[in-house]
Amino acid sequence: MNTQAHVLPTYGRAPISAARGEGSYLYDTEGRRYVDFCAGIATCSLGHCHPVLVEALCKQAHELMHCSNLYAIPQQEELAALIVEKIVGIPGRVFFCNSGAEANDGIIKVARRFGHRRPAADGSPRYEVITFNKSFHGRTLGSMAATGQAKIQVEFDPLLVGFKYVDFNDAEALRAAISKETCGIMLEAIQGEGGVNPATPEFMQTVAELCREHDLLFMVDEVQCGFGRCGAPMGWQAVCPTVQPDLISCAKGIGGGFPMGCFWVSNRAMDEAGTELSSIMGPGSHGSTFGGTPLACSAGLAVVKEILAADLPARAAALGEKVKAEVESWNLPVVECVRGHGLLRGVGLRAGSFTVPEGTTPAGYVNSLCMQAGLLACPAGPDTLRLIPALTVPEEVLAEGLNILKNVLSQLG
Repeated sequence: MNTQAHVLPTYGRAPISAARGEGSYLYDTEGRRYVDFCAGIATCSLGHCHPVLVEALCKQAHELMHCSNLYAIPQQEELAALIVEKIVGIPGRVFFCNSGAEANDGIIKVARRFGHRRPAADGSPRYEVITFNKSFHGRTLGSMAATGQAKIQVEFDPLLVGFKYVDFNDAEALRAAISKETCGIMLEAIQGEGGVNPATPEFMQTVAELCREHDLLFMVDEVQCGFGRCGAPMGWQAVCPTVQPDLISCAKGIGGGFPMGCFWVSNRAMDEAGTELSSIMGPGSHGSTFGGTPLACSAGLAVVKEILAADLPARAAALGEKVKAEVESWNLPVVECVRGHGLLRGVGLRAGSFTVPEGTTPAGYVNSLCMQAGLLACPAGPDTLRLIPALTVPEEVLAEGLNILKNVLSQLG
């Protein structure tokens, strides 16, 4: 039976049907168990069906699942305060949405409004955002245009104007790209989908300095990197904790598997009168029917509180170093390097070191072999296998998954 006969074929789906999850294991409809190093693509931060998340959802579902954002929702303020004070650590305000693409659209809107309020010297509004080649910011018309990958933009032109792409970690190219229309610079601390490419601390510092020098907004996409994934509450803190962004987009790990996103806007003064940046998004400037529902915020509160209480960022940092050291210790000719921070790790595959079937990529091929062997991971670009297990993954399950990976890689070449 074709279980996808009535679903649009927008995904290149693997030949398994997920049935249930338990911690860091996923089970298919045939009863087979897989070690899950994909975690919903870095979304199930507490693993599958964590008791604190299940309990929070069940309790809130019995009380109030949804109401309009025309009314105050107490859970929003509680979660926003937790994000501002304990995760970001910089005064600001939060808007709740449903996904990372929505969050990125939101910070793009803030940047454009900023460019109107702080125009160029000739009085013309600034609207351009510089992003980076191999970046990924989503698939809405706005976030897709911000993404520096032509492959996701095919036949969706004309794209939203106002984006310029430069090479990642290239400070001189970035400096040269700034024009009188530029209002912001947007980047991921680690390019997840683009190959698990970390920003260098020096590059992050340069971005911050250029933003202050040219009155630009420093925009950080934390959709995949945030909420403990990279060994710190936010990914930029793991890469270069001395910088301070102006805008941050978040999703994935904040809900632990429940659909949720948000973006944070700094309270810093944006002009001589002391006007706070976060004040420019007033009533009518943005909205979401389902963003920040009582049910979603209850899920987010449960997840974020557990991440903080269990100090999962520190745990991710320690386990991530173990993953790196273990894979490097194999000394396999097919492995070129291990990149990333915390539990966002990319195993770089050496070009030409093994034969790949026609029509696939090295990463796609290795990923399929891992799946057949009982390990779920995911590709990150053509030559990188991404390992993104739950932040709660037990060490023995981590070892089990790495042993499967080692056996797969050892048979290549």
